[in-house]
Amino acid sequence: MKPIEEIYPLLRTPRKVVVTMHQKPDPDAMGSSLALAGVLVQLGHDVTVISPTNWPDFLKWMPGSKKVIDYEAAREKGNAALELAEWVFCLDFNALYRTKHMAAKLAALSCVKVLIDHHEQPETQAFDYGISLTSKSSTSEMVYDFITGSGNEALINKEVAACLYAGIIGDTGSFRFPSTSPHVHEMVADLKRKGLDHAIVHENLYDNFLEDRLRFIGHVLLNRMEIFYEYNTALIAIPKSDLIKFNIKTGDTEGLVNYPLTIQGIKLAGLVIDRDEERKWSFRSKGNVDVNTFARKYFNGGGHFNASGGRSADSLQTTVQLFKKAIKENASQLQ
Repeated sequence: MKPIEEIYPLLRTPRKVVVTMHQKPDPDAMGSSLALAGVLVQLGHDVTVISPTNWPDFLKWMPGSKKVIDYEAAREKGNAALELAEWVFCLDFNALYRTKHMAAKLAALSCVKVLIDHHEQPETQAFDYGISLTSKSSTSEMVYDFITGSGNEALINKEVAACLYAGIIGDTGSFRFPSTSPHVHEMVADLKRKGLDHAIVHENLYDNFLEDRLRFIGHVLLNRMEIFYEYNTALIAIPKSDLIKFNIKTGDTEGLVNYPLTIQGIKLAGLVIDRDEERKWSFRSKGNVDVNTFARKYFNGGGHFNASGGRSADSLQTTVQLFKKAIKENASQLQ
């Protein structure tokens, strides 16, 4: 994988470009992708944004989101764009499998693939150019660096700024996570000077849900949360019946894994949701508890030191038992 700086001078020549992200995109994945697309369009490129799957309703306010292709729902249309692409920008994922059903198609493409990502252990051999920095708060911060580093800072308009800011606050927990560097605040100050209305972004992301979601959260915290004080750990296990009862949609469980970390002494929080095809895990931690290694070792996952995901083909009951066994095995790190 060659340094991403080598493509800076190539940006002046218009090309057919696809920008894509990981499945079930969060604010950072969608925000960074739409921000980059917005700048590339201004540079004269023919840009198509593809999401491997659908995305939460609370992201549909983002400028450009109405034109994003849902690959799972419109595979023919997505494949047509990919086959014409001269460049494919791969944002906010470290390995092709994180694009779900798009992975095989991406691997088979002969066009130039560019990685911009901040997750650990990137699949560098799959990309021609790229940058992977785990020290960065978000891919949105990295896209901002890409735009300014390539000399295109003047193209950051209000729409681009809003998308970048959404990604930043999503992945920094509204600036509370350790990855929030001085550069992040300097970036936001610059976006404000360019016309960013940060209050509107917060409202769109966090005050934009249905009543069912709030009642679902209350139910989950009351009935589905277990606390293991001897391991400073909390677990939330959600059966499919809860999702159906409260009409839970994509994105409605976003941020739920963070709630147990507000309990005094809790260092590790695990959230598992019973989905149709598999059980999906989210892990969050404080301090020196490494959930990236934890997720990779036990749940076919990974991500960041303090925030990772995983998956399991086992039943909900079986994967929960594995979690309980795993925290006992890691007692020395957790206590």
